[in-house]
Amino acid sequence: MSGITDTGDHAVAAGSHPAERPLRRFILDNRASLGSLAVFLVMMAIFLVANPRVFLTWNLYTAVLTTLPVALFMVAPLVFVVTAGEIDLSFPSTMGFAGLAFSYVVQSGFDPFVGIAAAVVTGVVLGFLVGLLVVYGNLSSLVATLGMNFMLRGLILIITQSKSIALVTLGDSLAYKLLSSTVLGVPVQIVWALAFVVFSAFLFNRHRFGAQVHVVGDNPDSANEMGIDVRRVRVKVFAFMGFGAALAGVFSTMINYTWWPTSGDGYLLPVLASVFVGGTPTWGGIGTIFGGAIGALTVSFIQTGIVGAGLSGFYVQFFNGLIIILSLLGHRWNQVRYR
Repeated sequence: MSGITDTGDHAVAAGSHPAERPLRRFILDNRASLGSLAVFLVMMAIFLVANPRVFLTWNLYTAVLTTLPVALFMVAPLVFVVTAGEIDLSFPSTMGFAGLAFSYVVQSGFDPFVGIAAAVVTGVVLGFLVGLLVVYGNLSSLVATLGMNFMLRGLILIITQSKSIALVTLGDSLAYKLLSSTVLGVPVQIVWALAFVVFSAFLFNRHRFGAQVHVVGDNPDSANEMGIDVRRVRVKVFAFMGFGAALAGVFSTMINYTWWPTSGDGYLLPVLASVFVGGTPTWGGIGTIFGGAIGALTVSFIQTGIVGAGLSGFYVQFFNGLIIILSLLGHRWNQVRYR
């Protein structure tokens, strides 16, 4: 018993400074997120030194914060999917399909809030169907969701004949002013995206559903013995992915006042990269929502930063790959408790 003091939550070595214990525990509990933040800060410092005139201008950050929310709405749910031991490559087309539902409703003269409800229902239903296909069809999520991505995109092109939908009156609506306007130079959509990230983090870390996702991803057999309905949990994470993709489709359409048949296509690799750069490993059971959000911030700034630093756009692909590989190596070294 000597040398050990009970703190109420856990036993700690007597004689250690009280202020060090919470700080050390915070660092250990958030190693992945803090590692992602370190990568982002180093990258931004390099960009700032390369061209301080550009990177000290607020307009640069406004441009990134305008489109970043679209990625955040998909990164957070994808962390759930990956932590559950699955992968979803169908979310770009789900985003496009939900955006199409929103656009059709608004174009028909209904209030945009009705359109948002239609988009959310569309996204959740598509995510649920993808989950049923993977879980109850007993298919590989990698192959099945890739096939769904192509099938849904083809269906979008068939329905619309590859024509865009312009929503010229959207900017005058209350929904636009509340969700996608600008206040004091800050895009409002980033506030809603951050609120969604915080909600997802609470769900992931503090709610029973998040705990079930962790257990299912770590050991499905043990989860089943604990009384967890493994199949239901796996379907739920795909449905939640559809929910996030629907929000992304709505905000993307609001930002551009236009829905495009290719809506969502450009987000597949950046969103996947954001999740893994953020510190969520590929094997399941472990994940970080805030790390994924920081990863999305990092990936969003790469292209803008490279061009702003005075380099050619040809360097973007190279630095995308470099940042991803360095981040993964850093997380591997940092997370000694990874399998």
